[in-house]
Amino acid sequence: MPSRPPLTPEELAIYEWQMWVSDFDENRQRILKGSSVLISRCGGVGGTAALQLAAAGIGRLVLAHGGILKLSDLHRQILMSHARVGQGRVEMAAERLRQLNPHVRIDTIPENISESNARRLVSEVDLIIDAAPLFAERFLMNREAVRQRKPLLECAMYDMEAQLTTVIPGRTPCLACLYPADPPAWHRQFPVFGAVSGTIGCIAAMEAIKVLAGFGEVLAGKLLACNLRDMTFRTVKIERRPDCPVCGD
Repeated sequence: MPSRPPLTPEELAIYEWQMWVSDFDENRQRILKGSSVLISRCGGVGGTAALQLAAAGIGRLVLAHGGILKLSDLHRQILMSHARVGQGRVEMAAERLRQLNPHVRIDTIPENISESNARRLVSEVDLIIDAAPLFAERFLMNREAVRQRKPLLECAMYDMEAQLTTVIPGRTPCLACLYPADPPAWHRQFPVFGAVSGTIGCIAAMEAIKVLAGFGEVLAGKLLACNLRDMTFRTVKIERRPDCPVCGD
């Protein structure tokens, strides 16, 4: 359970308007301050989620992302800068977040999620946001989240579509329930508008805030599917598989 550290006078001023939300209050703001979130990849989806969580006053963000910034990243990765093309992305993201909110602790991991770091990184946080494009990384985080009983937000997008579900170990289906077999070969490059990845990143940030602070209704056992081409949003119930090799009985 996240701690409830006190808020400084400056923090009370920064978060004043969000503490006016009817079922949110100073106590829940203090829970956010005592909470930590791991975000795998801080690109179009994860970077937007990180920005909104930092603005909302999460206590600690752990950003895991390898590689350098390319020109083709700039249309969607809003924590990046044109002047820094060719440099490492994760430190650039951390610098922008610290400028926005110096009260948030930002830890950077300049590598992607792998067998060598997944268990350790998941163990250090209260919640995980999966914004990785590759299923190998996604399955590793899912496995560790279930093993360590940490909530996991599964985000995905392609073209004009996006989806999100919240995995609560012991209560909901996990990623291996949704994909019992290895999915078809997935290419690292795919069609994307920054506004689509940003939309699901914002929704993921709000879902993380609700899960951590304990208010509102979360997407436990439900998949939110969005199509921004025709502006349709629907929620689909998903079932846990008893024979799932990760979370099954």
